Amino acid sequence: MTSQDTATAQQQPWPLRVGAELVGAFLICFAVYTVASFGNVIYTLNLAYAVLATGLVYAAVTYALGKVSGGQFNPAVTVAAMIVGRTKLVDGVLYIVAQVVGATLAGLLVRFLLPTSENVTLSQWLVATVNGFDKGSIAYSTLSQYGLSFSINQAIVVEVVASLVIVGAAMASYGTKRYAAVTGIAYAAGAAITFPVTGAALNPARATGIAVAVYAQGLDTEPVSQLWVFWICPVLAAALVSLAMVLQQMIAAPKTKGDDPKTLHEYDEAADPAGEPTAVASESASDAEPQDGSDDQVDAEVGGEESDPKADADEGVERH
Repeated sequence: MTSQDTATAQQQPWPLRVGAELVGAFLICFAVYTVASFGNVIYTLNLAYAVLATGLVYAAVTYALGKVSGGQFNPAVTVAAMIVGRTKLVDGVLYIVAQVVGATLAGLLVRFLLPTSENVTLSQWLVATVNGFDKGSIAYSTLSQYGLSFSINQAIVVEVVASLVIVGAAMASYGTKRYAAVTGIAYAAGAAITFPVTGAALNPARATGIAVAVYAQGLDTEPVSQLWVFWICPVLAAALVSLAMVLQQMIAAPKTKGDDPKTLHEYDEAADPAGEPTAVASESASDAEPQDGSDDQVDAEVGGEESDPKADADEGVERH
């Protein structure tokens, strides 16, 4: 996606752009939810598989729909884009609503697709799909055997760090040809950081969609009760990235020469290197302090040169 593509996306009718964000969030979240849920029961879901799947799906959907809406698909990225002025406020709010709706529809669809029985319950399918910490962490069943758990502190740290990577990469490459690829790599890195702790939320819409879809379904920890962490951390990261970008723009902005006192002083020295008073100052001084007999000492000038007495006499010019 190039800067021309970004400009084209901004010129698209707003229903089309908002619809693209909804569809993109739906596709991304549906893929992530199915990979996590199917992988937890049918085959062994390891870190490498989760990282690869997350990065590829974000890159593919961003590449496919980025020309329509810009390819944000994450409320944290949208917040950063609004702060730095790349997305209008109204558009940004509509994008966020569409992203959450798309993720929720994906969560509901996955929930109804999952078969259950007395031996395989819904909670078993969703252990790796929902986001959480402590008892809601994907690693809780393993760590609890050793009296350990990932607390809220670990969850906040890893989600903030991962979101800094994702939002920073998105803002640095937004509107360029490499945006989709950089986005995919950033989400893959974020998943590697956060998956063992929180199940790799990385995206407030992704965490919200599955939490709403499985509300009151008998999970050990209600995902909605821990959802605030997966909103505050990415939004905080977006604010930090945006602040850094604004400061960088202020520092890099060219200064007006006339505003620099040192530059003004250099101009004065260049205009009068000997330190002599300027013409205006000389005229003011002569007006304030007239010298006696100055009229008798004025030489007549003709054509910018002093007149010669003999030449004046020949030409009939009378001198006083």
